[in-house]
Amino acid sequence: MSVQTFQSVGARPAPISTEGWIAWCRINLFNDWKTGLGTLAIGAVLLALLPPLFRWALVDSVWVADYTVCHEASGACWGVVREKFRFIIFGRYPFAEHWRALICTVVLLALIIASCMRACWKPWLAAVWVVGLSFYFMLMRGGVLGLSKVDTDLWSGLPLTILLAALSMTMAFPLALFIALGRRSGMPAIRSLCTIYVELIRGVPLISVLFMASFMFPLLMPQGFSIDVLVRVLAGITLFAAAYMAEVIRGGLQAIPKGQIEAAATLGLSYWQTQRKIVLPQALAMVVPGIMNNFISTFKDTSLVAIVSLYELTGAMGMAMNSDANWRPFRIEGYLFIAMIYFIFCFSMSRYSLWIEKQVNRGTQR
Repeated sequence: MSVQTFQSVGARPAPISTEGWIAWCRINLFNDWKTGLGTLAIGAVLLALLPPLFRWALVDSVWVADYTVCHEASGACWGVVREKFRFIIFGRYPFAEHWRALICTVVLLALIIASCMRACWKPWLAAVWVVGLSFYFMLMRGGVLGLSKVDTDLWSGLPLTILLAALSMTMAFPLALFIALGRRSGMPAIRSLCTIYVELIRGVPLISVLFMASFMFPLLMPQGFSIDVLVRVLAGITLFAAAYMAEVIRGGLQAIPKGQIEAAATLGLSYWQTQRKIVLPQALAMVVPGIMNNFISTFKDTSLVAIVSLYELTGAMGMAMNSDANWRPFRIEGYLFIAMIYFIFCFSMSRYSLWIEKQVNRGTQR
C-alpha cells in the first residue's frame, strides 16, 4: 500500500491583465515583432509630420479676417473661414435672407435627429415630416406671407446638401427594398426589369446620371413643359442610390435560410406576410453596416451636383474662394473647414449605425 505524501506546487505567474491602456497597447500595438515594428515605423512617421503640421495649423496660424496679415503669415489663415463663413454655409442664397436658410437647416436637422430616436418611432412621425418639409420649402422659396421669392437655382451651401442627402436617402430606401425583392421574384418579367435597372444604373457614374437628369431629360419633355432642376437632380441621386442599396439588401435576403420561408408557407402565411414578419427583419438587421455605408456615400456624393450648377457646400466654398482674389490663396483652409463638416456628419452616421446594430442584434447577444 503506497503512502501519498504532500508536495507543494511552486507559485505560478499571475495572469496577464487584459484591461487598461497598457494591456490595450500590448495586444494591439506590440502583440508580436511584426506588429511592434509596424507600430514603431508609423510612430516615427507621425513624429516627423505632426510637429510641422501642428505649427502650421495652430502655432503660426492667423485667426483675424485680414488677408494682408494672412499673406505675411507662415501658418494657416483661418481668418478666411471667418470672412467667408456665411458664403460657404449659405452660398448664393440672398445675403439678407440668410435667416430663412438657417431656420430651414435647423428644422431639417431636428427632423433627422427625431427620426433617429426610438421614442419618436411613432405613426405621427410621417406627418411631422410632411409638415416640416412643407415649412422648409415654403420658407426657402418664399413668395408667401410677404417673403421675397428665391428660385431653387439660388439654394446653395449646407441647406442644399442636407436637403438632397435627407430626401434622397428617404426615398431611395423603399425603392431599393422593392427592387431587391423584385430581383428575387419568381416572375421572369419583374426579375428581368429590376436586373436591367440595377445593372444600367451601376454601369455609369453619378455624374452621368446628373448630367442626363439636368440637360438631357428636359429635351424629352413636351414643348413648354419643364421640371425644376432641383427635382430632377434629386430624382437622379435617388435612383442612383437605390440601385446600390438594392444590391446590399439583396445580399441580406439571400442569407436567410430557405427553411424559414418553407416553414412560413407551411403555416399558411402569404408572400407579403412572410417578407414583412420573417424575412425582411432578419435581412435588414444583417446589412445595417452596408446600408449605412450607402447613406454616407450618398451624403458625400451630393458634392457632385455642382456640375449642374447647384452649388452645395463644396460648390459654395469654391465660389467663395474664386470670387475674391485676395482670399484665393487660402482655399486649403476652406477645404479643411468643409472637410470637418463632412466628417462630423459622416462620423455621426457611423456611430448611429453601431447603435442600430446593437439594437437589432440584442436578441442574439449572450
